[in-house]
Amino acid sequence: MSSYSELLKSFEKIRAYMREFYIYGFKSRDGYNSKSSRSYDDERRRIESWLGDHMSFVRTPEGKNVFISIDSRSIRHNPFYNAWKAKSFTDGDITLHFIIFDILHEPSVKCTLSEIMHLIDEKYLSGFDDPMMFDESTVRKKLKEYTEAGIIVTEKVGRRVSYSRAEDADVKDLNEVLHFYSEVAPCGVIGSFILDKEDMDTDAFTFKHHYITGAIDSGVLATLFSAMREKRAVTISNLSKKKDMPRRCRIIPLRLFVSVQNGRQHLIAYIPEFNFFHSYRLDYLSNAKLEDVTPRFDELRAELDRMQDKMWGVNVKHSKWGHDHLEHVEFIIRIGEQEEYIVQRLEREKRVGQIEKIDDNTYRFIADVYDTSEMIPWIRTFICRIVQMNFSNRTIENRFKEDLNAMYKMYGIEEVAE
Repeated sequence: MSSYSELLKSFEKIRAYMREFYIYGFKSRDGYNSKSSRSYDDERRRIESWLGDHMSFVRTPEGKNVFISIDSRSIRHNPFYNAWKAKSFTDGDITLHFIIFDILHEPSVKCTLSEIMHLIDEKYLSGFDDPMMFDESTVRKKLKEYTEAGIIVTEKVGRRVSYSRAEDADVKDLNEVLHFYSEVAPCGVIGSFILDKEDMDTDAFTFKHHYITGAIDSGVLATLFSAMREKRAVTISNLSKKKDMPRRCRIIPLRLFVSVQNGRQHLIAYIPEFNFFHSYRLDYLSNAKLEDVTPRFDELRAELDRMQDKMWGVNVKHSKWGHDHLEHVEFIIRIGEQEEYIVQRLEREKRVGQIEKIDDNTYRFIADVYDTSEMIPWIRTFICRIVQMNFSNRTIENRFKEDLNAMYKMYGIEEVAE
């Protein structure tokens, strides 16, 4: 029988399981053939140890399907954060961690690498019959790791480099800010870690619409944010619906877009190889690696800012530099007496485009966008008042009318859309 532990070494592995079974959902054990049955059982038990209170299942002819079932009224924090707090470590890792921070117990204590090595050997390990040995290279790498993480700072005087603990930020008065950030913002798991560390109250808010599944994408997102801050390119794997294996590509990440309707996160990036902009679903991206600094970042970000005037959602249809492939959208609505609120809603909800008044009861909406299909759910909300429409993308227009005719027939209405 295989050994089982709640701790994990590779988060990307557990992320794939959580995504396939508990977010995209309802796969049975037999329906997942990417890994062995034993691997599946180990990962399932690990996930259940974190999410057991929020899991349900149904039995179908294909087998038992497990899924996440959460009532946002009954939870105050994102349960997916538990996965980030279960990272595994070796005995040496955890021992060295506590030794270093016991030596550097407050910011005023400063020690060089040689001083730290001396204290480890003489003070911490000398009393053991079979002491755990840490060589200078291991300790130096650990100090570098903590320096890059910002929890240790270095000071160089001549050729002497000393290490000290970073000053702790006082967040005692930020309980509500941290709780709101941890549940709403991208990479909110950072706020959750701070709340745990400070042992602060985490019941400040409840959420009617709580978009929790983006939590498992926080690792990839943190790397992308670093790339944007440092204006770097990234090599990343993109999982396509049409292919079983992810494709490795080099991109320049420019901006993250988060849907306020479903919480889904999209990255708009520039692909130097093909000279066009592209939208990626964040949950399809993995194994991000920072590459070189790109001198074109500001120029590309400015171009995306210009393009946003033509974006209804996130689709830019592989738009090349300076070449917009736009689709024209136009429809006319007619309102009744005391229905000016319809025009007000049209004005308030439109993301791009303009409204023209034809007469007191008739208005025309006009827009040029990259993808007409992204607008259709919004346009449907005006169906009972639309009297004429004209899309340059005839395929989308015909599909819209076919759907409308199908609805007419469902309700036994003779009138058809033309």
